[in-house]
Amino acid sequence: MHAVKTILLLRHAKSAWGQPGLDDHDRPLNKRGERAAEAMAEYIVHNAPRPDLILCSTAVRTRQTLAPVVHRLANPAPPIALEKGLYLATEGELLVRLRAVPEDVRTVLLIGHNEGIGELARALAGDGEPATLARLREKFPTGALAILGLREVSWQDLAPGQADLLAFVRPRDLSD
Repeated sequence: MHAVKTILLLRHAKSAWGQPGLDDHDRPLNKRGERAAEAMAEYIVHNAPRPDLILCSTAVRTRQTLAPVVHRLANPAPPIALEKGLYLATEGELLVRLRAVPEDVRTVLLIGHNEGIGELARALAGDGEPATLARLREKFPTGALAILGLREVSWQDLAPGQADLLAFVRPRDLSD
């Protein structure tokens, strides 16, 4: 079945906790997170539909997760919206944001945070390969990517259960 629209949900990679007093919004990726962001960017470019729009939280760790993706999608990079409202957004807030995506956009990459991003992926994934769905439902670790295909659905009508989980990839799946 060919998906009409695709949602790429990417959780930011592993962040550093070593700087006391640093605001949560300003925490950067740690070394492992930087490597995971590079690996996931490589995966996205070679295995996912090219995003027509990128929505990203304004947090430092989400922007650092985005950077290697943008680097690989250059010439020209897709439009990018850095949005404060995506910072620690809930599943419901993320769903409302996706419903506002313009209809001419076929593929959206949304980079955000748990618990919202994992909950949204689980809510939207109405179908998919059972083992992949089970991994998604178990845990949505840092750096993980869910690729969801939507059937004949407009963005404004997006609702839970309307997507097929096409892939669920964690950084450790790529480290072989």
